[in-house]
Amino acid sequence: MRALSLLFALVLAACATSPEKAPEARAEIDKMEKDTLAKLYSVQPSAKGVVDRAAGYAVFSNFGMKILVAGSGSGEGVALNRKTSERTYMKMAELQAGLGMGAKKFQVVFVFDSTEQLDAFINQGWEYGGQTTAAATTGEKGGAMQGATSVAPGIWMYQLTEKGLALEATVKGTKYWKDEELNKT
Repeated sequence: MRALSLLFALVLAACATSPEKAPEARAEIDKMEKDTLAKLYSVQPSAKGVVDRAAGYAVFSNFGMKILVAGSGSGEGVALNRKTSERTYMKMAELQAGLGMGAKKFQVVFVFDSTEQLDAFINQGWEYGGQTTAAATTGEKGGAMQGATSVAPGIWMYQLTEKGLALEATVKGTKYWKDEELNKT
């Protein structure tokens, strides 16, 4: 367990952004957000209405690698409060254990039903453990949330891979937090 904590700390340190590169980094994240949402809407057209009606959303791009018994990944993204139009740049890091080998690039879109959920995500960060797999077929949301996974009450997640919308969403040992450098004004 101690080795896993050390590995997680090293991944977090590797995610640092220098202040002089902040404007360029924000522009890259904004482009990734736009491209990811366009891709999501093309493979799941009903998602556009869901995102447009949400209190807010967050979009992340992640690259992960797994070699033998350990894996890690890192990424960056942005959360948007639809009411205030405030953008918060964020980072993410993940660790996983278990046999396997390979590399994976994917994008994640979180959709928040309330500003309280969005604010908690932005200000407190999140940590996940385990695997999330669920069908989104609630009576309230029905077909509108098709392709999304419920990760908590009122919080939905779409996971996109190079092949389109993922049928199973996996978030293992993942932490999300504010990028202090990119949020300086």
